[in-house]
Amino acid sequence: MNLLLTKHAVQRMAERAVNKEQVKEAIKKGSKIKQTDGLLAIYGYIEIAYKKISKNCYKIKTVKLR
Repeated sequence: MNLLLTKHAVQRMAERAVNKEQVKEAIKKGSKIKQTDGLLAIYGYIEIAYKKISKNCYKIKTVKLR
């Protein structure tokens, strides 16, 4: 799985101590909610706003904690 991280997402990941493996796990296993331009994956205490670019490539927009 390839992740394209926006600058905003990288900043939020650092602030919230979330790593790439946690982001991947949330996308793979989390509940999905359709958004205007992409999806929101919710897994445990993490929320990932992202857009699927291709079969195995995801653009990560932001990372939040619940």
